[in-house]
Amino acid sequence: MAQVAWIGLGNMGRGMAKNLAAKGPLSSPLIIFNRTISRANTFASQNANTTVASSIQDAVSKADIIFTCVGDDTAIQETISAALTENVKGKLFVDCSTIHPNTTTSIAASIQQRGASFVASPVFGAPAMAEAGQVICVLAGAKEAIDQVKPYTTGVISKAVIDFSDEQPSKASQLKIMGNTFVLQMVETIAEGLVVAEKSGLGTDALQGFIEAVFPGPYVAYANRMRSGDYHKRAEPLFAVDLSRKDARHALDMAKSVGATMKGVEVVDAHMAQVKEHMGARGDVAGVYGAVRQEAGLKFENDA
Repeated sequence: MAQVAWIGLGNMGRGMAKNLAAKGPLSSPLIIFNRTISRANTFASQNANTTVASSIQDAVSKADIIFTCVGDDTAIQETISAALTENVKGKLFVDCSTIHPNTTTSIAASIQQRGASFVASPVFGAPAMAEAGQVICVLAGAKEAIDQVKPYTTGVISKAVIDFSDEQPSKASQLKIMGNTFVLQMVETIAEGLVVAEKSGLGTDALQGFIEAVFPGPYVAYANRMRSGDYHKRAEPLFAVDLSRKDARHALDMAKSVGATMKGVEVVDAHMAQVKEHMGARGDVAGVYGAVRQEAGLKFENDA
């Protein structure tokens, strides 16, 4: 069995790393690194079968397979640049970050030029799904490399995979970015519906009942977060508006590059900009509800 490292302990990364340490086919404790070392130390103290690396280079030098899961394109570029200061020949890098397809192509080329293998593995699912091992991994790259990754996915960090064996790694990032636009536009739809239901006299209870009956799952979860006021009460966002706007920018750029438009994404991005202005770093994508409320003459924060 291979020695495995995990780099990045954000909202999604923590859950996946936890499951990898607990259920993965590991030959020795999972090597953990996070830019905020105190977060890595706290994680290791709470999760058995883990050990903390002092640097990215330390983690990479000791591992055969290196998983990365960081917040944005700049972070993954910096992470890979640091990793490649080590001898990585024969190692396998697996990136779970949500980044632009062009960034995926760039880091894949850099890794492969150094004699290592690369698999893009962005995931679909919320932090709670990552914690429960219920995300869906999108795997793209050489089949031989993907076959090495699969033992760490279904039944460990994920419930299923979407397999793009022998496809360009960028295809996984394309699907992830397009998939996230469905989430963003779902949030916009729920927010608009709740506001109109409230102002028209239909009532949000009635709309909630419809959502639960017809659109179970994430629709219900987001509607609950909006109606309960979670979108403005929590100290830290579940899906930070800065990250969701990054996804929107990537989607709009993808569309523009092929001569298409995504008007729905443009609308929700404008509302996310209002969320950022109102809430700053605490802004969550569910705060789109607050922005839509403001446009309708209501307070950003509801009274639930």
